[in-house]
Amino acid sequence: MAIDEGGLARRLWFKFRDDSVFSLYTPFFVGLASATLHSETTFRHFISQDLHFLKAFVLAYELAEDCADDEDDKNGLRDLRKRAFGRLQMHDTFVREWGFEFPNEDISKDIATTKYTDFLLATASGKIEGERSVLDKIATPFEKTKVAAYTLAALAPCMRLYAFISTEIQGIINPDQDSTHIYKSWIENYSSQVFEEIALQNEDMLDKLSVSLTGEELEIIEKLYHQAMKLQVDFIAAQPISDQQSVVPLSRVHDFSKRHLTILCDFDLACTAFDSAAILAEIAIITAPKADMDGSDQTQLARMPSADLRSTWDVLSTQYTEQFEQCVESIVASERVEELDYERLCSALEQLAEFERKANERVVQSGVLKGLNAEDIKRAGQTLILQDGCRSFFQKIVKNKSLKTDVHVLSYCWCNDLIVSAFSSGDLNVLNVHSNELVYQESVTTGEIVKKMESPMEKLQVFNDVLIDRRGEGNKHLTVYIGGSVGDLLCLLEADIGIVVGSSSSLRRLGDHFGVSFVPLFSGLVKRQRELADQDCASNWWKPLSGVLYTVSSWAEIQAFILGSSKLVLRKISMATFWQERQREEDVI
Repeated sequence: MAIDEGGLARRLWFKFRDDSVFSLYTPFFVGLASATLHSETTFRHFISQDLHFLKAFVLAYELAEDCADDEDDKNGLRDLRKRAFGRLQMHDTFVREWGFEFPNEDISKDIATTKYTDFLLATASGKIEGERSVLDKIATPFEKTKVAAYTLAALAPCMRLYAFISTEIQGIINPDQDSTHIYKSWIENYSSQVFEEIALQNEDMLDKLSVSLTGEELEIIEKLYHQAMKLQVDFIAAQPISDQQSVVPLSRVHDFSKRHLTILCDFDLACTAFDSAAILAEIAIITAPKADMDGSDQTQLARMPSADLRSTWDVLSTQYTEQFEQCVESIVASERVEELDYERLCSALEQLAEFERKANERVVQSGVLKGLNAEDIKRAGQTLILQDGCRSFFQKIVKNKSLKTDVHVLSYCWCNDLIVSAFSSGDLNVLNVHSNELVYQESVTTGEIVKKMESPMEKLQVFNDVLIDRRGEGNKHLTVYIGGSVGDLLCLLEADIGIVVGSSSSLRRLGDHFGVSFVPLFSGLVKRQRELADQDCASNWWKPLSGVLYTVSSWAEIQAFILGSSKLVLRKISMATFWQERQREEDVI
């Protein structure tokens, strides 16, 4: 079921949905999805915390109900409280259905659990961080109603997060092969229609209670929603993984003091939201002279008027798109293969390489890149919109002192300076950029291109040159390539881990035609986790699978896989040790 398209809850979920990805990619949920999570220790501890969450939910709904002014709102909150209370009463039954028993003594509360439940109950009591207490003696009915809305903002993301995670896991479980999945009942419970209705009911109530709030109050709602989401993610990340190996996150499950991580990435439509060719053309058009100028500026005489330039670019762009599609169609007209046929793939990519060379030559001959000022290009690069999460990922990579990492950008882009400028902020000037270059004469482009990378084969050669340099340093190394276009295919296949970002249909069509398999990253990691558990050895889990590439829909997935949550507790300890350490933390608090 979809949330109401225009609802506040829907907008907040999608705004902060990347946080949910960090929960999905934790060792806990990768282990749960693969049925390799230790049931008698890790999972048993996890579900023991449900009691504390449910008790807090019941009390929070009760407080919100007391604050609500409208009778319909009170009834809706009362129903949510009854549902939470029913789940609380049935908790032992659910746990037994899942195949577990709890001891009779009280189950203590985790630090991460405490942080969320304290936050929730403080919110439900009108105590908002940075705001005055709302529920004082002179609180008006409207002020009290605000607290009910604030409370739902602290509750709704919790329900939606578990519905999302369980549905994602349910989607990769094979019903025929995984009928005996040890956590099947838990997954079905939280991905059920009943739980989806609970999540939607919370979101509908949040929408309704927030209708009359001011802009400032809606900002508080957003802050509370995000804080609740982060606390839930922190709780999941803090779950102790007892004496078992995990495939995530990449940066923490391997000793990178003895191993070098090389990350290579495409630029256009992998890092950027727009193709750099169109950006350079737009700079040329905007800065070009108008048709009615008197021509007194000699530097302008060599350039076409902006109207002619736009017309020329439109022709070049249309011609490129049409001929590229024709080239792809001619390639996929050949016989399709089931397993990777690398030789035939390379032969097909040679056809595309020749197409790219001719297209670049047409651009040079047209003169559309003539007369661009280096400062204009630099400013355009600095304001270039990157894909959500891209800049953040690279910033965290280069600032991570525990990793031996170098990052390389490999691109067909005509202008190296544009890429360098795009990454000039946020301490990203350490990135190594490999691309074509524009020729300058006194800081003004001549229209010529220094052609260094026009084909998948040339891009692969740069890839290999980078690795030769790294191998010469004597370190073991691991390579990750991130790309989203046809030109990335060979590099993606050559890397230890090839990650496809974006939705290029031509990349998928060509890859599939020559036997390349595209596997969603999360399901691929779940499969690798099963293999790791079977062989009980992490030394070679990343060994490339011939012809297999991993797909993601966002940079958040890449960051979650490689770096994980900042709150992640990744220690292989016995549960006895964990409980002892936690007791010491509680004593300190």
